[in-house]
Amino acid sequence: MSEKNYDLVILGSGPGGYVAAVRAAQLGMKTAIVERDKLGGICLNWGCIPTKALLRSAEVYDLIERAQEFGLKVEKPTYDAAAVVKRSRDVSERLSRGVGFLMKKNKIDVIEGTGALAGEGKIAVDGKDGKQTLTAKNIILATGARARTLPGLEPDGKLVWTYREAMVPEAMPKSLLVIGSGAIGIEFASFYRAFGCEVTVVEVMDRILPVEDEEISKMAARAFKKRGMKIMTGAKVEKLDKQKDSVKATIANAQGKSETIEVERVISAVGIDGNVEDIGLEEAGIKVEKGHVVVDEWLRTGVKGVYAIGDLVGAPWLAHKAMHEGVIAVEHMAGVKGLHPLDTKKVPGCTYSAPQIASVGLTEAQATEQGHKVKVGRFPFTGNGKAIALGEDQGLIKTIFDEKTGELLGAHMIGAEVTELIQGYTVAKNLETTEAELMHTIFPHPTLSEMMHESVLDAYQKALHI
Repeated sequence: MSEKNYDLVILGSGPGGYVAAVRAAQLGMKTAIVERDKLGGICLNWGCIPTKALLRSAEVYDLIERAQEFGLKVEKPTYDAAAVVKRSRDVSERLSRGVGFLMKKNKIDVIEGTGALAGEGKIAVDGKDGKQTLTAKNIILATGARARTLPGLEPDGKLVWTYREAMVPEAMPKSLLVIGSGAIGIEFASFYRAFGCEVTVVEVMDRILPVEDEEISKMAARAFKKRGMKIMTGAKVEKLDKQKDSVKATIANAQGKSETIEVERVISAVGIDGNVEDIGLEEAGIKVEKGHVVVDEWLRTGVKGVYAIGDLVGAPWLAHKAMHEGVIAVEHMAGVKGLHPLDTKKVPGCTYSAPQIASVGLTEAQATEQGHKVKVGRFPFTGNGKAIALGEDQGLIKTIFDEKTGELLGAHMIGAEVTELIQGYTVAKNLETTEAELMHTIFPHPTLSEMMHESVLDAYQKALHI
């Protein structure tokens, strides 16, 4: 068994892993990354990127169907499901190759195989080149997560799908049940609904998108219902009976009564579990709680030289959070001065449904629960010239401030392109901006971003366009 020596070995090449590798290389570390599948991990190959490609196809299809609103004449549009999927896969493949280029550019060794901790400062790899042991001063565990399964609702890859099967349908189902209304579930519900699928979403909580501000969740539910989705909240899928080419689902509704629906396919989107198995955690003495590795504010596991990042260490389960953690871990082990631990209140969240939803910071309820006396501003898309010109006049931007200090506590949005707009408030939070700076900021006209300004003004009874 051969042995190679490194300053840093990273287990997993998802967004957190490959970004950590690049930053380590920039700091002069001899770095290797171990990957058992494709570079880029789940996010790039089976998550963030391919789903956005699918949703872009759905968005374009929806716009074509609305062509008459814009004075355009288009024959009744049709779609090619295989071509839609192929475009999505091509986008992922292109970006995976891009990660490979980054590895070569930064002289990072990519070792194909399955890795596991094998003693202090060691990772054993079983790959296409046989077995080998890598030694390193530091190790980062970035093995990500997988779809959670519930007893009796286990995916089979044919009738009951996880996100993987949902991204590569051989044909568009005529009817679909989505279990779970987080970002993953709602994005798939939006995609399939755009192509005419009858979609039912079942959520065990009392509202969809339960991590979002309640006002935004309610607006989202109305928008999705208007697009033809059936939404059942406070409900639970009790049983799935698989037929030859369909599934009968028994659902306990909010009133506690059971009802049965039959659909062609089911998507299980009930959360994720960290990939903590078979990587040597128990033998190394690394603590695992609720399916995730326990770390401190610097992403240290408690075992000397071993860090963990990304979905493996828990919520929020977001690629950009994993990237940031990768940089923090590398800079901490390198002794970079002036580091700040991750503040999850400054991590934006985005759902690329139709309409889009985005947020950062505290919800109104959370802010109140934490003892803040709040000022809340709202601005509707109906009051914005650019939104009207785009034909996207349905939506809302909501801002929450501490009345005493003017601190921006949270921002919540629903509507066109809000996943791009949210970063303005994220920067503001990171700079500890108050309402005064935001009020004095000039926003270009005509843009959707003007609504961000107006929402701030509205919190202080100074809105100009409502």
